[in-house]
Amino acid sequence: MCPSSDSHPELPLDPDAIPTRILHVQPVAVLLVAAGGFAGTLARYALSEWAPTRGRAWPWGTFLTNLIGAFLLGILLEALARRGPDEGWRQRMRLLAGTGFCGAFTTYSALAVETDLLVRDSRVALAAGYLAATVLLGLLATVLGLLAAGRPRRAASPPA
Repeated sequence: MCPSSDSHPELPLDPDAIPTRILHVQPVAVLLVAAGGFAGTLARYALSEWAPTRGRAWPWGTFLTNLIGAFLLGILLEALARRGPDEGWRQRMRLLAGTGFCGAFTTYSALAVETDLLVRDSRVALAAGYLAATVLLGLLATVLGLLAAGRPRRAASPPA
């Protein structure tokens, strides 16, 4: 049964037509995510070079990357939300910096691989601690980012 245009006005009745509201098929949106992703990947690489994972130790590079990324994403999304609806320049900034940069900068796939490697190396307690700390502190970092961006700004005091 075809969806009615009343219940889903953004869906076309023609199944071969592409609705104009689908963002992920718009070339500008794809380019913004790709550009942000390129920059995020370079930033993650730089951080992993600065704090590489050494053997059977805590994976500091990935851990810091994910916490920093969660904090930045919290700041970005709160700041954009306070400035209005997700459209126009705010939507483009979310795609570039949020989906693109932060999406490529953070690396939960490396979290999974490093956790697996620690378990395979019989470092189960370290693996569990790493996994729990990343998720819980990542959530805290996001909340701190939201709070930092949502904090009321002081009005500039007049010159004396």
